[in-house]
Amino acid sequence: MKKKALLLLLSVAISMGSFAGCTTSTGKGDKNPQTQEIKFDEEKSADLVVVGGGAAGMSAALEAVESGAEKVIILEATSKTGGSLNFTSGSMSAAETIVQEEDGIEDTLESFVEDIMKTGSDFGGKPNREMVEMFVKEDKDAFQWLWDNGLSEYELLKDAEGKRAVFAPEHALYSIPRTYKAQPKDKANYKSPTHEILDKMIAEESKIEIEYLTKATDLIANDKGQVMSVCGENIQSGKVTRYNSEKGIIVATGGYSANHKLMAEYTEHGGSYLAGGPAGADGNGLLMMQKVGGALHDDDVMGYIPTFPMGLQGKDDPTTGIIASTYTWKTGGIVVNKEGERFVNETEANPSIREVALEEQPEAVQFDIFTDKILEDLRAKKAAGMYDMRFGAEGAPGKHVLYEADSLEELAEMIEVPVEKLQATVDSYNASVEAGGTDEFGRSYDENYNAFKLANNKIEGEKYYAVRLHALCVMTLGGIETNTDLQVLDAEGTAIPGLYAAGEVIGGVWGKFVSGGTGVMGPVVFGRLAARNAMATEPAEGYTVKPAENMLDADLFVKDKTSSNEFDMSKELKDGKYEATVDGQEGPMTVNVTIADGKISEVVVGENKETEAIASGAIKDIPAKIVETNSVEVDSVSGATLTSERIKKAVVQCLTEAAK
Repeated sequence: MKKKALLLLLSVAISMGSFAGCTTSTGKGDKNPQTQEIKFDEEKSADLVVVGGGAAGMSAALEAVESGAEKVIILEATSKTGGSLNFTSGSMSAAETIVQEEDGIEDTLESFVEDIMKTGSDFGGKPNREMVEMFVKEDKDAFQWLWDNGLSEYELLKDAEGKRAVFAPEHALYSIPRTYKAQPKDKANYKSPTHEILDKMIAEESKIEIEYLTKATDLIANDKGQVMSVCGENIQSGKVTRYNSEKGIIVATGGYSANHKLMAEYTEHGGSYLAGGPAGADGNGLLMMQKVGGALHDDDVMGYIPTFPMGLQGKDDPTTGIIASTYTWKTGGIVVNKEGERFVNETEANPSIREVALEEQPEAVQFDIFTDKILEDLRAKKAAGMYDMRFGAEGAPGKHVLYEADSLEELAEMIEVPVEKLQATVDSYNASVEAGGTDEFGRSYDENYNAFKLANNKIEGEKYYAVRLHALCVMTLGGIETNTDLQVLDAEGTAIPGLYAAGEVIGGVWGKFVSGGTGVMGPVVFGRLAARNAMATEPAEGYTVKPAENMLDADLFVKDKTSSNEFDMSKELKDGKYEATVDGQEGPMTVNVTIADGKISEVVVGENKETEAIASGAIKDIPAKIVETNSVEVDSVSGATLTSERIKKAVVQCLTEAAK
């Protein structure tokens, strides 16, 4: 496993904040990077400053006020709150809850702890029992806190027995139903009810201020060795502000699931994983904390990058994806790698086994192979909901990875896998179905059916199908080291005065795999705890702030240009109105462009099926930027990169038409 190391040569004077400004590395991967002083335009102060407006950051801000803060500032790099909550339905989990009590379900905190430890220990994972126990204990109160602040008004999904505490099959099952699923009330702006509730609570709290489109770049220590300030740059205006805190800084910037370079440092095929979370999950918060001495967990823990074996690659950006599965293996389908070979028991109940198996395949790619008969049975068993939504329906987002053929040989050629190998794989599989026993992967072909096996079928029929899927990463489990007070630690295990971390940016809590619902409740819990501890703790004095010795290479955080939406604006454009339609998030997007006096005078995004909660900023800002600059070469809106690129793509098509 490769691991680059880079020591940023920051002077002690700069580290100790002996000037009125912020610092940034100019190295960009240079082995001898220097630092430069950035003069700030403004200075603001608060009792507590929180970096990141996701679940952890919002929960921290609210808890800080409950703990006595008169003013809290949240720095949010995008145009809206929520972070990863904008990309998940937001299942929650907790034990000994009011819901379980009302449903007549007996649960214990001890059982919850052991279930998390068991899941996280799969494949050699090492969850932190002390942190898990702390989470489970606080989680009970955090769930009640959400319940009292509005969750009780939401209708929770019920199981077959009508109970609202349910099992969640998308993760390893708990020993007791303790997962809670609800839909947001404002579905146009929220995917998660937790996000909706936290947003409402913050909107009603005048002591919390959110600085949107403000990216934290550097932490600053004072002459007492306390990290009590952070430098923030407004993404639109370039205005630089120094934010000072009386009690400390909480970094809640999320993980590194959108940084393919960083994931590739720690996992064999990490560079090929699709990013299924926010574009801002780039790991920059880790580098920022390293600059003042924050210690990362070791390479093994940094390699705890769980995936879903069901990533639908984006048509506009092939590095991103959404959750999608055909589930055709439930009624007889198989999955093969790029060599046309099976590699796992497709009906395995433990998702961790299927996840790791795909991660080990070339480019972390699989093809679901099935036939018309298998698809017919899937629909008959009422298990084709995901297939129809992602692949079968008109305008479905997965049409570009769905292949249909009249023969297996033709299908193999279409998906570019060796014909002979795929034929041999199917022949072997069909023989196993006929034999009715158990094959070499542990897949059984008896008539004992369950949720993962609804029917037995051979790969044969009038039509043959394949769907290309990838390993999809929505969160990372490595990160910065903290103690149980959520104080960031240096390499010697000493707490850096004033510096706290919460949420996904913390590493080494869950082990190698996350348990259901902890991806939402973990940030809520640790955000609250970090704020509570920061408000109650007087930062130590006399600490010497210095960069970590194993700094991540700055090159890992330089984004490669992915946009191909360029147009030569020196071309003569014919006045008129033009329209273009491009593929969107859940359907087509239409954009209208008006050319007047040879320039772009108006851009209007018309009918579209973008996720409003994520795309609204891009739909508003990108057209205005294009008109203002008379160019499509404008920066995408942070957190809405895909929508931004779609708008630019449509404008390029209109300009191309106008130039004819």
